[in-house]
Amino acid sequence: MDLVRKESAAGYFYPKEEEALRREVESLLKAAKTPPLPGVRGVLAPHAGYAYSGKVAAESFRALSAWRGQAKRVILLGPSHFVPFWGVAFYPYRAWRTPLGEVAVDLEGGRRLLRRGFPFLELEEPFLEEHSLEVLLPFLQVALPGVPILPLLFGEVDPLRVAEALLEELLPTDLLVASSDLSHYHPDPVARERDRRTLEAALSLEAEALAQAEACGRLPWASLTALARELSWKPRLLAYATSAEASGDRSRVVGYAALAYGPGARALVSQHGMPQSGL
Repeated sequence: MDLVRKESAAGYFYPKEEEALRREVESLLKAAKTPPLPGVRGVLAPHAGYAYSGKVAAESFRALSAWRGQAKRVILLGPSHFVPFWGVAFYPYRAWRTPLGEVAVDLEGGRRLLRRGFPFLELEEPFLEEHSLEVLLPFLQVALPGVPILPLLFGEVDPLRVAEALLEELLPTDLLVASSDLSHYHPDPVARERDRRTLEAALSLEAEALAQAEACGRLPWASLTALARELSWKPRLLAYATSAEASGDRSRVVGYAALAYGPGARALVSQHGMPQSGL
């Protein structure tokens, strides 16, 4: 059977028309302040609607664009928002579809992980309506065209155990993308203070603390952080924002951040800066 995962978030999180989507993604990447960073091996990117988090996500994918024509695979790590389960899910779709076309899936890599047994399991239901990985794909299709993906969705799982398994799977031409928003639905000053503490843990490579943080993708993010720590990758904060910057509503916001990890990603805070309480 020729399995292709159909888009579910088009028209909601991002434009459903091909040309409109391509124009928006290209515009966001062009406006990003981060240059392509050849030393980067992994990034954190948010997964809200492009109107809210697209500018922040673009910073991560602009950094990864240094790998255009060189990357062989992108391993995607995202949270399951709607279907609870134990472990990390993979499903053998041949490809994922967006309005920009199909993105091939690394079936052999997925099968290797499934052969390891728990926490990896073959499960389709969490993928059907999930947006946390889908919304990243148009950025990948523009920034790194033709690169296959290994999409993994996290339920409840020990992120350090996942990181240990991925360490054995990771190749020098692989990139990692973890998908997470930060705090949800606090007043803007409260959100910024909570996000500041979360980002301090991330920039200190404290994977265990990050696994307890207020972030919907805290477990995928913690796995990326644990891998970075093991491989001596350094984190860099590329951008931070809250939804108030797009909506104007400061009473109930969501936080977004972009981070880069790699031996060439110095532990610097960019001009976007750490979120400050009360701003």
